[in-house]
Amino acid sequence: MPSLLPLQKPPRLAQKPGLPGSVAVARYDAVLLLLPTDTRPAAKLPDSSQWQTLHARGKKSHGVVRAFSTDNRRQTSCVMGYCSADATAFEVLRIAGLMAQRALADQPGATRVAVIAQTTANSRAGWQEALYAALAAHNFALPTHKGEPQAQRRLVVIDAWGSSTLDRHRAECTAEATNLVRHLTALPPNLLDAAGYRRVLAMLARRHGLRLRWYSESMLARMGAGAFLAVSRGNARRDAGIAHLSYAPRRRAGGSPRVDFALVGKGVLFDTGGTNLKPHRSMLDMHTDMAGSAVALATIVAAARLRAPMALDAWLAITENSIGPKAYRPQEVVKALNGTTIQVIHSDAEGRMALADTLTLAARRKPRAIIDFATLTGACVYALTERMSGLFSTDTTLAQNALAAAAASGERLWQFPLPEDFDTDLESATADIAQCSVDGKGDHILATRFLKRFVPEQIPWAHVDLSSATRRGGLAHVPTEITGFGARFALGLLLDHRDLR
Repeated sequence: MPSLLPLQKPPRLAQKPGLPGSVAVARYDAVLLLLPTDTRPAAKLPDSSQWQTLHARGKKSHGVVRAFSTDNRRQTSCVMGYCSADATAFEVLRIAGLMAQRALADQPGATRVAVIAQTTANSRAGWQEALYAALAAHNFALPTHKGEPQAQRRLVVIDAWGSSTLDRHRAECTAEATNLVRHLTALPPNLLDAAGYRRVLAMLARRHGLRLRWYSESMLARMGAGAFLAVSRGNARRDAGIAHLSYAPRRRAGGSPRVDFALVGKGVLFDTGGTNLKPHRSMLDMHTDMAGSAVALATIVAAARLRAPMALDAWLAITENSIGPKAYRPQEVVKALNGTTIQVIHSDAEGRMALADTLTLAARRKPRAIIDFATLTGACVYALTERMSGLFSTDTTLAQNALAAAAASGERLWQFPLPEDFDTDLESATADIAQCSVDGKGDHILATRFLKRFVPEQIPWAHVDLSSATRRGGLAHVPTEITGFGARFALGLLLDHRDLR
């Protein structure tokens, strides 16, 4: 059986000045050369004539990838890709992914790879990081349960040639965070059940110096968290709960620092739809409905590894949405932790119920901002497809920072409006608010309007509807259907775009 945590570490990233010589190239299983469409391969490259011949073969358009093999002992695979000089971060990642796919297909047992980004000094670090991220993603094996043991992929070292401002430790932590999200999201629901998830949290908390507190169902009942408990009520075991992890940098003068960001994640470990049972195809992959919690978890772990200069909370709403005699039903009225009464309309709108009480708990710590991640609505998938995810925010600066972080990370977000008049669709004759509308139109907006009731107005808040958590054929540099989307963006937001003014 696979481990609950990944056993693979990302390849070690090293940086080398200049260009590799012939002796250095002979030590690599593959060399990846990414260059702008209007540029020729450098004359000083080893095997320059072969690179130039490859370059002369056909059109040099954005996204074209070509390769040849050297005649050295390793038969080094040399892969050349073309990228527009002004390409977005998403496009750089996508082309890096095509190059990684070609290199590791030609050399499936590769242990050492060189990457060369032949671009301007200003963009070289970003292109080098994209090539590294793509190789780390393609080299990573998702958990498998086959009787025959799977050969372990073994890419150990990636050398980035050419001086740049590349932050190697951050690149490694970012790749590891994405792969942690992918691994956890791929685990089957009988392994990553609530008890298994608690073991994961305990292991990661010990390993990275995080504080962990578990709010059990009995504690939540005493507190009055009726929205979360309505969802967990149908579960076979009484082991659901809300996990709180916290990270603080070294003590500041004056005692414990105020929480800068609270990360909230939907952790529905399997979603049957409950009483409003999903059809087969809609239910088949509902073990991935906890991807939002994996993003929040992987982000706080990576921040701790990077010793980020901010205090962070992560709040994970961990439960199943099961069918059974005790499962919650339409037309029930439940009271949430903040005192709001909710008229239940549809049991498959469980994510917003679980998040309502989790957001209330997160807000009680008075963080400077809250951002939540959730595979919340099919409406967002219909609006955007799985190529990008939806962003909603109550704060202009936070929204601008989130969009900037999304663009820089290559994990694309599209901001939706959040107009107040949509609340009329959530009016209830029997409670303070209806859980959702009956017809489902604009449900991604209505779900966010619902969640907004549980975040105090004075706290800037952003909601990410993770329509990109899974995509057939992969996304950008990630080749698998489970994409790990969110961790790159979240780290970029926390590390580079966190100023709330």
